[in-house]
Amino acid sequence: MCLAVPGRLVSVGDEEALMRSGRVDFGGVRRQVNLACVPDAEVGDYVLVHVGMAIGVIDPEEAKRVFDYLDEMDEMERAADGLARGTER
Repeated sequence: MCLAVPGRLVSVGDEEALMRSGRVDFGGVRRQVNLACVPDAEVGDYVLVHVGMAIGVIDPEEAKRVFDYLDEMDEMERAADGLARGTER
């Protein structure tokens, strides 16, 4: 299964470089990402990242929905793990 995750673009590298890149914040974890597919992305935009490449720009509301869904999945996984061990969290 492939998964693309949203993150907020916090900086853009050398605009003159052959491959445009920037730093993207994924909830406190920052990674260098290739921005070649999103030439109009600007600092502050939310980009959808797959395997180190930003593949699209998404609006902040959509990014929030994804973050909320991922949090919900994590909570469900922790609850299921607790039930499997006979303890609820």
